[in-house]
Amino acid sequence: MTISKLYKFRLALFWRLFTNYFIVILVPVIVACILAHVLVIRTIENDAEKLNDVIISQISKQADTALDSLKSNMINMLSSSNLTSLLNIMDESQENQQRAEQFHALKEQLNKLQSDKLVSKVFLYFVNHDLVVDEDIYTDKGYYFTFSYPLDEQQRKAQLSHFSGKKMMDFTDPNKHGMSAVMSYPFNTNNPEVYLVVDFDQEKLKSLISNPEKWVTGTAIASSQGFILNQVGLTDQEGAAVLAHTRSNSKGSQFLITNEVAMSLVKSRFNDSWYYVTIADLGTLMKPAHITRLISWAFLFFFLVVGSIISYYLSRRVYRPIQEITEANEELSQRVSGMSHVLHEHFITKMLLGEYRDACSIENYAKEIAFAYNKNDVRTVLCIAFHYNVTYEQLSEPTKSFLFVELKERICKLSPSPVWLCQTKPEVMACVVLHDSFLHVGAEDAANIISVILEQYSQYFKATVGIGKTVNAIELLHESYELGISVLQNRRLDFEVEICRGPYVGDRAHWDSFLTVQDVNRMFNQCKTREYEKLLQFALDMLDDGLRKNVTAIQIKYLCTDILNTWIRAIETEHDDFNVLFFSKLFERLERSMTSKELKDCFLDIHSVLFRNKEPDQRTKQFTEILDYIHTHYNEELSIEYFAGLLNMSNGHFSRTFKDEIGEKYVEYIAKYRLKMAKKFLLETDYKIDDIAEKVGYWGRNSFIRTFRKYEGITPAKYRTIHN
Repeated sequence: MTISKLYKFRLALFWRLFTNYFIVILVPVIVACILAHVLVIRTIENDAEKLNDVIISQISKQADTALDSLKSNMINMLSSSNLTSLLNIMDESQENQQRAEQFHALKEQLNKLQSDKLVSKVFLYFVNHDLVVDEDIYTDKGYYFTFSYPLDEQQRKAQLSHFSGKKMMDFTDPNKHGMSAVMSYPFNTNNPEVYLVVDFDQEKLKSLISNPEKWVTGTAIASSQGFILNQVGLTDQEGAAVLAHTRSNSKGSQFLITNEVAMSLVKSRFNDSWYYVTIADLGTLMKPAHITRLISWAFLFFFLVVGSIISYYLSRRVYRPIQEITEANEELSQRVSGMSHVLHEHFITKMLLGEYRDACSIENYAKEIAFAYNKNDVRTVLCIAFHYNVTYEQLSEPTKSFLFVELKERICKLSPSPVWLCQTKPEVMACVVLHDSFLHVGAEDAANIISVILEQYSQYFKATVGIGKTVNAIELLHESYELGISVLQNRRLDFEVEICRGPYVGDRAHWDSFLTVQDVNRMFNQCKTREYEKLLQFALDMLDDGLRKNVTAIQIKYLCTDILNTWIRAIETEHDDFNVLFFSKLFERLERSMTSKELKDCFLDIHSVLFRNKEPDQRTKQFTEILDYIHTHYNEELSIEYFAGLLNMSNGHFSRTFKDEIGEKYVEYIAKYRLKMAKKFLLETDYKIDDIAEKVGYWGRNSFIRTFRKYEGITPAKYRTIHN
């Protein structure tokens, strides 16, 4: 029985077990979830609707009670004897004591009415007299509606239009002053003499109809006449929906559900044309229903997953012995196939290094590791030497490994003929190229393509490709490799990627990679006489001479190493602050330099470190220059890091040296000098304290005053006052 048949049989067994589980357990679970979804959620929705109705009913009852109370107070106000007495004596031409007393009593009644929690303003409008009375003043209509109760022309016309006919607490449209109620007196006449106007306090009315429940997003009092008397939290879209429902419906109460909100409307007991409206957030209101729905689906999904796991476990347990045998075979096969690549590279490396030179032995080893080759093929070894730069050294080891894996894949993919790759040394990769007689592709073509690929990695390393000897037998590959390695010695400077072919033919007769005895003695004498610039110039001249004569990189490196070694020997007796570790880092820096520019920069840096002209008063001169700089730039930021960097010192070393040379700490010296200049500004100018603080280098007034008081004992302002 094959593996595919076993897999199909096991899959059929799994579905058989899962079908039994579905019929016996999952079907009842699905029915229970559907019942919960239908019955429980419907019950929650009904409860939510009832709860919303109870809330809006409480709001309407509370608001209607407050309005009924206000209406009673307005009737009592108009029914008072003070208003009747005042109307009886209004026609008297002269002011008298009785009228003044009536006005005073009337204002007290208006003030009492205005103390109602829903009222913001109360006044009496006399129809047949040029008179308006409120709790503070009684005056003519023009003055009142201009200064005490200011209205523009349009608002005044709208307001005066309400003062006609019988009014029994009629409500006006909300305007600049909000909603108002108007009541006429005498009550049963169409030509009343007085109108009582009550302006509602909109904020108090909002607090009366507002609902603190989290699921209530807005409340309102809406009129079927097409306007909203007051609202809390309604959006424009919700307000339009409220007006649409209040105009088209006359039911006592209703509960309307849209896509996202629920709207509850209750008709007012106080006014038949009013509706109390609440807008509820369905997401919050129906949260229990959503949770119940989620639990039911999660319950169903849980049983579905459990059934799948149980069915899978049982089917796996039945075929576990067969599965273990199959997996063992697959694992062994994967290990063998995964190691074959490593074994092949190791085998090629052994051949190139000359450990396998017998054709019969090579053939037997190749059969053991399934390495296929043709004994009669013509091959050439290309040796690729890598010269790593700083960017490569900063990479992690896994990143370096992936980088070379990617490079090998590109070479294998883009090479015009089959190639074998292996790493013979940490810095050398060997590429065995098969010559294709049909396409006339040889080692030269492969080297050119590989050089193009290597140029893409120039940010990590420079590379040199050495073309070895072409051989027609696999046991002679080590000869081709040895020639390729020797050819790498012909590499020159200033090449990102260079191809070296055969023995180097160049003008090397007039070039010596080592210094002569005369050169060494001359350099020692120049060091003793402190002619340091000549030392550097000699090194640069020798480097330029080598570049002009087109000598190899290794020859120039030998010469540079000899020059650096001579420099170190010349100065090691004079300096005791250098050690072996320091000198080894200089040689490492020289070895990492891969171009003529890098070599020149390297010698410039090393020369600046090794040959520092130290005069007896050099340190004193340096600190004198620092003090001059501080005296000139005291109003700027003077960080200790800046001066320490100029002198190649650490911050602590600079601070100690400054105190030894100057006699004061660095921070205290700057502070005292700044205060010296600040006192000069205080006595000789009329600059403000903030300006003086900025001129002497302080960021703010407070830090300047704190430092001044620390050293002088008084504030800058007091110092100026005392000395002036």
